Amino acid sequence: MTLQLLKAAGVVFAAFLAEIAIFGPLQIGGGSADVVLVTVALVALLSGSVVGAVAGFWAGLLLDTATLGTLGVTALLLTLVGFWCGRYGETTARDRAHAPFLAVAVVTVLAALGNLILQFTLGEPTSARWMLVDSLIPQLVMNVLLTLPLYVVLRPLFARRRLPTAITREVELVG
Repeated sequence: MTLQLLKAAGVVFAAFLAEIAIFGPLQIGGGSADVVLVTVALVALLSGSVVGAVAGFWAGLLLDTATLGTLGVTALLLTLVGFWCGRYGETTARDRAHAPFLAVAVVTVLAALGNLILQFTLGEPTSARWMLVDSLIPQLVMNVLLTLPLYVVLRPLFARRRLPTAITREVELVG
């Protein structure tokens, strides 16, 4: 588990740097790809809910600190994203081909909705139309397009090793 957490921390830090340096300023159609959100979702899907939640908190803390936003908002949202995607991977979808795309699409919409609710609760000025209509659709498309290349890179890093199956012997019931 410790090795998984260290790998997740390194991958999330690399995604954070890519987000700040490359993808954040790049606006296409009014939105930008959220590399950190996609990375946290995929790491959680491949590693489980605990590693996903820790990776989400780490990523959110980095983003909150770097962007000088309200400390804890992004950390809370990405922790929930990591936990939910990890539970989805643990329970139903680890080996399904559509799972990464579905997980990223759903958490992109839920993160935008959660961000809007938190900003409203905190009294921060924000536009619901811009967050949920104008920027969400381009961000959703770019996040889903970004899912496949990131999944191809992350899957070998977080592959679960299968334990060798034990030799079963015949059991005689006495009674």
